[in-house]
Amino acid sequence: MLENIMTQKNISAQRQITLKAALSAGLIALAVLLPQIVHIALGQPGGVQLLPMYFPVLIGGCLLGWKWALAVGVLSPILSFAITSLTGTPMPPLPRLPFMIAELAVFAVVSGLFSKKIYQNGLWAFPAVILAQLCGRAAFLGLTAILQGIAPFTFEMIWSQICSGWIGLAVQAVAVPLLVIALRAVLLNEND
Repeated sequence: MLENIMTQKNISAQRQITLKAALSAGLIALAVLLPQIVHIALGQPGGVQLLPMYFPVLIGGCLLGWKWALAVGVLSPILSFAITSLTGTPMPPLPRLPFMIAELAVFAVVSGLFSKKIYQNGLWAFPAVILAQLCGRAAFLGLTAILQGIAPFTFEMIWSQICSGWIGLAVQAVAVPLLVIALRAVLLNEND
């Protein structure tokens, strides 16, 4: 979406890259910071229920398209793990890290594939987010089933966590598209 808007406004390719890189860095920072805030306020159960790292990744997909969002989705859990490891309490924990990287990558790519459609009509943000959520959670669950003998998770454990996260998914399914639609309206009307 953002790329289409910037092209429409005749923003140079170099400036577009700079703006997308800055937005990506901001979303990664938000994806690292939000879980910390939620864990401080609500404890670990709050993180499992609200899934705060998913918000910036979904926003990135809708705004930036799949390529830039993929970087946000992959780098967010890695940087979060690296930074929180310094405190002795890595988030996500190491055994969960590869699964979260895969899940957030799917979130990013699926929502990012809708970016041009969202530029044309902001309402496309709703199916973009919902489909990304379904595919991402299915990827996590599928990886768990495939690697059940190797990974320290059981299919039942992850299914339980997926069920616990319905509150966060429901909030994201409404809040992310509404935010994207609002940003789209502001960006399209800016200087017009």
